Amino acid sequence: MIDPLIPLRLRIRAALVAAFGESGAAAELLLHRSAHADYQSDAAMALARPLKRNPRDVGAALAEQIVCDDVIESALVSGPGFINITLRAGYLSSELTRMIGDERLGAGEPVQPETIVIDYSSPNLAKEMHVGHLRSTIIGDALARTFEFLKYRVIRQNHIGDWGTPFGMLIEHMIDENAAGGDATLGELSAFYRMARVKFDSDPVFADRARRRVVLLQSGDRDTLSLWRNLIDITLAQLAKLYTTLDVTLEARDVAGESLYNAALPDVVDELMNAGVAQISEGAVCVFPPGFVGRDGQPLPAIVRKQDGGFGYAATDLAAILHRTRTLAASRILYVVGTPQNQHLAMVFAVARLAGWIDDARTLEHVAFGSVLGPDNKMLKTRAGETVRLDALLDEAIERARKLVDEKSPELSEREKSAISHSVGVGAVKYADLVNDRIRDYVFDWDRMLSFEGNTAPYLMYAHARIQSILRKAGAAPEPAAAVSIRLDDPIERALALELLQFPGVLERTAESLQPHRLCQYLYELASTFTTFYGHCPVIKTDEPVRSSRLALCGLTARVLSRGLSLLGIAAPDAM
Repeated sequence: MIDPLIPLRLRIRAALVAAFGESGAAAELLLHRSAHADYQSDAAMALARPLKRNPRDVGAALAEQIVCDDVIESALVSGPGFINITLRAGYLSSELTRMIGDERLGAGEPVQPETIVIDYSSPNLAKEMHVGHLRSTIIGDALARTFEFLKYRVIRQNHIGDWGTPFGMLIEHMIDENAAGGDATLGELSAFYRMARVKFDSDPVFADRARRRVVLLQSGDRDTLSLWRNLIDITLAQLAKLYTTLDVTLEARDVAGESLYNAALPDVVDELMNAGVAQISEGAVCVFPPGFVGRDGQPLPAIVRKQDGGFGYAATDLAAILHRTRTLAASRILYVVGTPQNQHLAMVFAVARLAGWIDDARTLEHVAFGSVLGPDNKMLKTRAGETVRLDALLDEAIERARKLVDEKSPELSEREKSAISHSVGVGAVKYADLVNDRIRDYVFDWDRMLSFEGNTAPYLMYAHARIQSILRKAGAAPEPAAAVSIRLDDPIERALALELLQFPGVLERTAESLQPHRLCQYLYELASTFTTFYGHCPVIKTDEPVRSSRLALCGLTARVLSRGLSLLGIAAPDAM
């Protein structure tokens, strides 16, 4: 991996050990960008208290051990004990040249590639996707793209809800209405489902028939299965259209609904009982994982099989864990699921560990996220108080973006305007979500997300398009990396170089933390630094060899912006 901090960290670590022995080896090494040098280390500040020494004295002792060489130009103590470190321009230039010549922009590869299963999106059969599905879908997709780029084996799993009582209700109502589905839209099926729910709650006779229909479905009744499969076909066909609009990498082959695990549920119960993990409690098969209690202070059960013989969500999720570990050979399983499911998933994970299905070689991780809120800080709804359909949200985003494109670029062709409007509209919605720390709620704001100022997708897209315009005006094809001599004579050139070289490390930290907003923040800082560079450093109207050097910096910046946005699932138009 190309990362200027790696050799720098190694040298500071060696200096810490040389100056302070075991205390230095145990010190936390933090490096920050500095206004006075390239990087600032506060290792001496952190060591001062345990060593019971003056921080500046500790900093001076550490600085003496940092050897200036082909990487480090200077290491000077400043303030109360910070160490300002400047890297050699030649070192930065050579690293940039390597990055320019690397298809993957310096991104590393795992020493031991692992298989990562990512469970995300997870809509329900015969229901339209709504804004509540947005975060799981785009956060999961951004993580999948990032891990794949870093050369992990990624298996996507779209765990759709396609089994159980809701489908007994829906199928029974369709039979009553003599409506087999046919060419019905997902919206029509959703309306059918709502009517079935009303009948189920108000008509005991219908409710009994719906429950019997579930038994027929689970036992493989041919006519019932035919109707059910028709519902699946309609749902998946319309999901595919929505995923295409959203530019999400989920495909039909990634669907792994609840029905996939139905046949394995009795085996789940048997394994848990035979392992002594599960027990019969009030007629149900339950596991009582340690540490989980109800409001009454009593142990909280994970119900695997209910009193009536049916299986709960815990059983399905446990069967999925077995499938993902034993069949898919996953060593890391990520669940991109909303925060409200925290306790359920934590209990399921605990049961899997008690059963011995998960060990130190495998991990289960809940990639939790908050909610999308409206201007009133409540769950985002339409003016009529209904849940916002995701396709309607995207249509409105594209429509709003088109107005901006018409205003800013009236000279573009109709085809160009249409393509850019789609990219800007959808990209704005996705970026406005991903730029937030996923664990937090955020307020949906059209004006902010579609602004060409601030940390938004349109701002980043425009920065990329402007660079492409510069390169087109330069009129020359990019030179091979080996032929480019990067000059960093101006401090702003140096600042841009340092931002560019952070890209591989940012990707690693984004994947490690499962926080796409880290990549968003980096791209914004890169675009902002480039804006300063472009305003201060002439590119086309300057003499050689500076001209070629600055064009190379422009080209590399465009590549990093484009790649970074693509890992978030966002397009980077060449013109806007």
